[in-house]
Amino acid sequence: MTNNPNHPKKGSSTRVDPIISRKDIASLKKLLDDSPRDLALFVVGINTNLRAVDLVQLRVDQFVDAKVGDELVLKESKTGKQRRITINNAVLQTVKPWAIQCRDMEQKYLFTGRDGAPMAPNYVNKLVKKWCEKINLKGNYGSHSLRKTFGYQQRVVHNVSVAQLMEVFNHSSPKQTLDYLCIQPEEIRNIYMNEI
Repeated sequence: MTNNPNHPKKGSSTRVDPIISRKDIASLKKLLDDSPRDLALFVVGINTNLRAVDLVQLRVDQFVDAKVGDELVLKESKTGKQRRITINNAVLQTVKPWAIQCRDMEQKYLFTGRDGAPMAPNYVNKLVKKWCEKINLKGNYGSHSLRKTFGYQQRVVHNVSVAQLMEVFNHSSPKQTLDYLCIQPEEIRNIYMNEI
């Protein structure tokens, strides 16, 4: 039994928000610029849609010799499904220098705790909350915000379809994907402004 008053009651869930504004994403990157580990964690999180439990399992050897377009093959912790993630330029430019530094420190994982083991997923949650508070971001943020930010930005900025995102997220229904995409009220209003 938990004593945390913010912990959701059994059977309920807590929703977190995506980071919607590109300006806020830029502010977070600037905030994290002096912490290569945290910047790498943030950039990988918003560019790969991995859950925190999978982010913390990323290994140094997956990035040290990587090139743009290389694929990471992972087994999702939650679903047990195999996932292929393509490394884009933003990820490579941010993570590779950190991976080389980790290799030189003889670390196996990119994101570790003090003991050298993978960082705890709940610590990722605390970090994201702290980062968002530091830039005065209003809303409810946590580790899953990174994954939701990926989906939101892909849909809004890059016009990726819901069907494609459903496949990328390994979701079993379009409704599950739509919940992730955080359709904004003004988007619904704008639909009605489309004349036929």
